[in-house]
Amino acid sequence: MLAWTIYISFFGALTLLLLPKGSTAVARILALLTATAGFEIALTAFLQHRTGELQTITRVPWIPSLGIEYHLAADGISLCLILLTGIIAITGILFSWNIVTRTKEFFSFYLLLIGSVYGVFLSYDLFLLFVFYEIVIIPKYFLIAIWGSTRREYGAMKLALYSFIGSAMVLIGVIAAYVEAGAKTMSVNDLAGFPFPLHFQMWAFPLVFVGFAILAGLWPFHTWAPTGHVAAPTAASMLLAGVVMKLGAYGCLRVAMTLFPLGLGPWGFHVLGLASWRDVFSLLAVIGIVYGAMVALVQKDFKFVIGYSSVSHMGFILLGLMTLNQIGISGAVIQMFSHGILAGLLFAIVGRMVYDRTHTRELTALGPMNLNKVIPFSAATFVLAGMASMGLPGFSGFVAELMILIGAWHAFPILAVCVGVGIVIGVVYIWRAMQKAFFAEPDDASTQSSLFPISFPERLGALILIGTSIAIGLYPQILLKVITPALNSPMFEGLRKGGW
Repeated sequence: MLAWTIYISFFGALTLLLLPKGSTAVARILALLTATAGFEIALTAFLQHRTGELQTITRVPWIPSLGIEYHLAADGISLCLILLTGIIAITGILFSWNIVTRTKEFFSFYLLLIGSVYGVFLSYDLFLLFVFYEIVIIPKYFLIAIWGSTRREYGAMKLALYSFIGSAMVLIGVIAAYVEAGAKTMSVNDLAGFPFPLHFQMWAFPLVFVGFAILAGLWPFHTWAPTGHVAAPTAASMLLAGVVMKLGAYGCLRVAMTLFPLGLGPWGFHVLGLASWRDVFSLLAVIGIVYGAMVALVQKDFKFVIGYSSVSHMGFILLGLMTLNQIGISGAVIQMFSHGILAGLLFAIVGRMVYDRTHTRELTALGPMNLNKVIPFSAATFVLAGMASMGLPGFSGFVAELMILIGAWHAFPILAVCVGVGIVIGVVYIWRAMQKAFFAEPDDASTQSSLFPISFPERLGALILIGTSIAIGLYPQILLKVITPALNSPMFEGLRKGGW
């Protein structure tokens, strides 16, 4: 049944293209119904999947001569991210209800991207995973280049180039693993159990890890992210931060770390105090956390603040993965889910609730508009989303960051202290943006009355995202009950032997 998330999304994308010109309302409703159907399937599968262990959905030969199969399967980690995709798909459409330019084409690309993301999270054949991973690049390019705003062509091209470079690195590593293992299978499970030589893993691991981590916003390969977020329309920003960046982090865990766990081990020598790729990527993740927070602190553009905050929060995910202990990696998976929800909400507030009404993202220009009185729902929503992003108890971000910090304290105590600095700066930049955009001293009464009120679809989308974050924050066992068994499955045996 879970495979239908892919088929329904692709079918919806094709159907939208066949609609007659001018079918704006029909296109919106059809897109929402398609996304809702995908979400219901994802939610049902999540609730019925009690163990979290890997379960094959379908497995048939695709290119038998090369050992390539159409193999779809899901474990607890996949299910968390599929559920996240379903939530972001629905809310992104709700926040795009005002799209009037080439509406059916917009939602067609949107559903094509959603279907491809579902495909990546469900693929357990590396060739199939790579195919879906590449398809994602096409709709996200057109969504930004056609419906974007600030330097949209530049932002779309930069995102595409970074994605292609990362994909090329992944492809080289995957083909090398396939040949090294005897060129008989592309199955993730089979390759994860193959004893690749240490010298092979020592170069294949960083190649594949960085290839995926580029899309996850690993410093210093993160520069596409703020540019792409700012250039993208609201729904595309939500998809980029909410699920597309998670594809990179998911690939780091599912492919790079699973196939080449020995590549994380010691080199046998030291370079500037770094003794392994694990040390290197942990350091880069922490630099990303602190650097992203510091740059967000000085931004004048509201959307750039959220863009750089995404870089900072994605650093938490990569650090959690590098802890190589169960609490740290579990925290990283929860952070994937949590950041997807919260970043989507923050981009929706800035892009749809604020920019579409005020036509500016400059914090100094927003301040005098008295937005907390004119559109109080957006101010209240940003306060809640900001508190969640800061990592306050009761929200999903708190659980995720706490688990990552505990894991990092066991693995890298000094780096864990540095992460604390990033968290403090994160509180300051959210507080600064909140005060400047919504609670500054008003001085222009004429502007206040010109803003149209927050619509029902916007309110509904915001409530869904806030409610989800609070639900996970109050009862994280919702996700942990499927994440923990997945990490204890045979697929991650190599990583467990490596130290957790």
